[in-house]
Amino acid sequence: MNETRRSRVAVPAPTLIDRVVGYIDPVAGARRMHARTVMALAGGYAGGKRSRRATQGWQTTLAGSADSDLLPDLAVLRDRARDLVRNAPLAGGAVNTVVSNVVGTGLMLQAQIDRAVLGLTADAAAQWQKGAEREWRLWCSSPECDITRTQNFYELQDLVFRATLESGDVFTLLPYVRRPGQAYGLKLQVIEADRVCNPKFQIDKLPFVGGVELEATGAPVAYHILRTHPGDLLGGREWDRYLAFGPNTGRRAVLHLFRRLRPGQNRGVPYLAPVIETLKQLDRYTEAEIMAAVVSGLFTVFVHSEGPGLDLANQQGMGKETGAAAGDTDAKLANGAIIDLGPNEKIETADPGRPNTAFDPFVLAILRQVGVALELPFEVLVKHFTASYSAARAALLEAWRFYRVRRSWLADKFCQPVYETWLAEAVASGRVVAPGFFADPLVRAAWCGAAWNGDGPGSIQPLLEMEAAEKRIELGVSSLQAEVAEYNGRDWEAVHEQRAREKAARVSAGLEAPANATAPASAPKGTPAGTIPKQPDPALDQPEPV
Repeated sequence: MNETRRSRVAVPAPTLIDRVVGYIDPVAGARRMHARTVMALAGGYAGGKRSRRATQGWQTTLAGSADSDLLPDLAVLRDRARDLVRNAPLAGGAVNTVVSNVVGTGLMLQAQIDRAVLGLTADAAAQWQKGAEREWRLWCSSPECDITRTQNFYELQDLVFRATLESGDVFTLLPYVRRPGQAYGLKLQVIEADRVCNPKFQIDKLPFVGGVELEATGAPVAYHILRTHPGDLLGGREWDRYLAFGPNTGRRAVLHLFRRLRPGQNRGVPYLAPVIETLKQLDRYTEAEIMAAVVSGLFTVFVHSEGPGLDLANQQGMGKETGAAAGDTDAKLANGAIIDLGPNEKIETADPGRPNTAFDPFVLAILRQVGVALELPFEVLVKHFTASYSAARAALLEAWRFYRVRRSWLADKFCQPVYETWLAEAVASGRVVAPGFFADPLVRAAWCGAAWNGDGPGSIQPLLEMEAAEKRIELGVSSLQAEVAEYNGRDWEAVHEQRAREKAARVSAGLEAPANATAPASAPKGTPAGTIPKQPDPALDQPEPV
């Protein structure tokens, strides 16, 4: 006899709301319980079952929007993330590693206009690009591009990216302040995330969400910025309203840098948010292990007495060790001290068993999980490359994918908008000639084309990787421009011109033969060493008449 077994599904127990509804309206309460039972029986995902033993105690918060889930905790997340970066070596090291590899010495501009749209020849386009890059360096390489006259554009990249990682987001204003002796008036003013908040600290309610004023479509209209940091006790409580887009040009007037992780999210999440608790607990555990090792190294002795305590502080030979203070309340062992104990007294020594041999494996196991959350391979996170070449290279390549995504994000959200705003001023002032720049959006986009290259990833075995780059160029799957940008972030034309100058200098100094010099004829195979090869005689080498 075949017996069919059915899995038992627990009927959901009535909640307090179910009881209230059933008390007021029994029919509505019965319908509510029926609906809940049907929902419990339906569905095919084990993770969504409420009756399974493994998930019965899994209580989650009510499903809210991206802003309602984030904004109530955002201030605390920022404070704790910054505290970890300041005081926890692992957290600070993770942020520093990402900033150093994504930004490094700064993302460099390489103008790449669309000459097909503009109707320019290759030489004319190259000449315009060099001129535009020269004018750009005039502005960005000087601290005058910073409203505080402190950092140049490359240092500001480091600042805004680091602030985004620590605080979740950062804001940059683009004011126009023309100072004497300056060619351009565009300035960059970096605003910390804490200063952008609702006027008079009102609760988040449309259209104000975390200091961002939204329109009906969800797009930002304006940002409300405190004139001073809210943590500044001497500062006032006055807000300024800055339009998100220029009323005439439609271009962004405020750059809001953050990664949107959910639809409808209007403020950023700190980079360390998923691992804040883990890193803090790991930091406490590390401090406890260090303290235990210190106690073990000091060889602490406890005197166990069943009678009146012995005043060790007045015993001869006690408290005279180096570093003792007169106000110390604990007795310390001097060099070679021997103390006679009183009746019913015995010595007990502390034995914390440190250093703990399990400390390093446990910490490394936790850091592997932390690295997964931060998108950093374990080897890169702890700078621990002890595996094989293949494993180390795989870790670096995986990390470089993450760096490349973040670098592209920084270029799109910060570098490119700043460049387009600067170029508009350069064209308007006549320092850069770009016909049709303000007449047609397509033409303007063609003039604004650019690539942003940063430091290269480095190499483990340079010779093998150079041979691979040479092979890619030979097969046509890459170009010299791409390989130079990947190697060190430089412009291949600048490298080519420098090599040409070096070649010419070596030829003029007689250190190298000219490229078009005729090479001496090689000796035939089998000619004895030292024999001068016979030069052909033109009269004898004429073809015989037929």
